[in-house]
Amino acid sequence: MTALIIEDEPLAARRLEKHLREVSPDIEILEKLDGIDSTVEWWNTHDRPDVVFMDIHLSDGNCFEIFDQISLEIPIIFTTAYDEYALRSFEQWAVDYILKPIKKDDLVRALQRLTNYISQDQENDGVISAITGDLEESGLKRLLVKIGPRMNLIQIKNIAYFYSRDKITFAITREGRRFPLDKTLEYLENHLDRSFFRVNRQFIIHIDSINGMLSHTKGRVKVDLDPGYDGEIIVSTDRSPHFKKWLVS
Repeated sequence: MTALIIEDEPLAARRLEKHLREVSPDIEILEKLDGIDSTVEWWNTHDRPDVVFMDIHLSDGNCFEIFDQISLEIPIIFTTAYDEYALRSFEQWAVDYILKPIKKDDLVRALQRLTNYISQDQENDGVISAITGDLEESGLKRLLVKIGPRMNLIQIKNIAYFYSRDKITFAITREGRRFPLDKTLEYLENHLDRSFFRVNRQFIIHIDSINGMLSHTKGRVKVDLDPGYDGEIIVSTDRSPHFKKWLVS
């Protein structure tokens, strides 16, 4: 397992690394970073770790500013002296929230939760239940969605976009109908064809659903979809270059 530590106190970072090596000798610490800018720079130039240990208050601001610039779509274990951020942390990809001073028992518990999280995600990706699909080289063809006793067969070609809200994934058809799904956006991203693109951690869109685009801050793109969505859809900073290439590919 590989890990990234984001912590602005050198002593705390060394202590965390020491405890991690003691409770999980096989773990590989890829890097110890101390701020928002250094994290964004590292993230854009390195392979993704399996887990991130992240402090809340960093040398150059609040860690949640990182999520405005890049998509850290991997498990995160928050480590902090402040408990008022617990709820907000779980709006991200948090699997645990450890209060300082960190004890070995806390790390053992967090790593067990991480193991359970990864195992559950792999199991969900391997089991066909409420949604099934015909997988070919060109991607997922159909979704079978069960809502109570009613079963709905949806053709992928009729879906405008997918989005996630409150840990539930929804499919929006071209007619504006909404269907709840029991698969994650990660699963869909890996099984859809190239007519779909993951624009941020919340949305996967079909190219034909784009109704308009506007330049946004930090090189990002604001996307208007049809059918419409009751909120802004912004292509994340790290995905924007790939998004622009996708548009013309």
